[in-house]
Amino acid sequence: MSLGTRAALPEAHRQLASLPHAVLLLEPGQTIASANPAAEQFLGQSLRRLAGRRLDSVLTLADPRLVERIDDVETPVSAREIVVGIKDRGTRRIDINAAPVLDWPGWQLLTIHDNTPTDAFGADSGGPDNASLRGPEIMAHEIKNPLAGIRGAAQLLARNVDDRGRALTELITSEVDRIATLIDRMQRLSRKTAPEVEACNLHEAARRAIDVLLAGDLVGKGPRVEEEFDPSLPAVLGSPDALVQVMINLLSNAREACAQGDSGRVVIRTRFASGLQLHATDSGRSVRLPIELRVSDNGSGVPPSMREHIFEPFVTTKKSGQGLGLPLVRKLVRDMNGRISHERDETSGWTHFRVHLPLAREIKARSAPRKKVSA
Repeated sequence: MSLGTRAALPEAHRQLASLPHAVLLLEPGQTIASANPAAEQFLGQSLRRLAGRRLDSVLTLADPRLVERIDDVETPVSAREIVVGIKDRGTRRIDINAAPVLDWPGWQLLTIHDNTPTDAFGADSGGPDNASLRGPEIMAHEIKNPLAGIRGAAQLLARNVDDRGRALTELITSEVDRIATLIDRMQRLSRKTAPEVEACNLHEAARRAIDVLLAGDLVGKGPRVEEEFDPSLPAVLGSPDALVQVMINLLSNAREACAQGDSGRVVIRTRFASGLQLHATDSGRSVRLPIELRVSDNGSGVPPSMREHIFEPFVTTKKSGQGLGLPLVRKLVRDMNGRISHERDETSGWTHFRVHLPLAREIKARSAPRKKVSA
């Protein structure tokens, strides 16, 4: 096809909206004039709220030399692995580029690549995560049968021993059950078939998770869970059981994190987060994720050295933990076409886990067949 007959190219705004990196257009005075959806997601605010605000009111650069370089609007700037603060969202490690807009004096185009390992744009297949989960899938098959034999032998021995021996057989049985439970969780991580999704009431799932936590008393006298729900939110697309499991894990971790002391707080919040979307690499489509579920606590948080790895299998800060809770949460959220991220705001002393989910009605509308229009 010749250049003269080639179809028109997509408009510039559509190209910017399709980029997975945050892009900000700054008018003179470093005032935000426009932002693509990835920038809205990175900053946690919609374009309607960002437009007209100065850059330094939403993004804080720790290095004064970089601030000075960006202030020079006529000179391109590129910086890697720098730490920035985002209003109400803690710190991030990013690559940043600033360039003047041709023939528009004082205007700049700012691009940001977030290096902080959240799960907002992570791939659903391939990569080291799946490679590390193939081992548990194979290992589970080889271990489960011998475990059942060990448990049965311990139960037989318990019939012919004294009380001291019976205590030992009960110990064997309980440890076998614990290992079997661990293997079940590993198998769930490596499972490739996603559960069926449907329209779900997010608040019903949240209250069910809270009821399960309180009934089980998983962390003793932990802080109560404070609810900040938006009752106007529509149904999300997900699995009811998976949503409950996700919230049980996140709330349990939050309560454990601030159980030591009387000032601990755990808050679960829902809200509409306009502008957030996932760029699906498999289908090439953009899936909007407008519903946010946030679980927050004011505990000590994850050590900085481990924050980059908390969603990886077998990484844990707990003495008795196996490091499978958060990887399982991530898989369950991904199976529902959602994304999860972790943030630590050192200024306020709060840790946030944010889950973003799609609307049920939007996915249903996309998948519905088009009606034929008669001539």
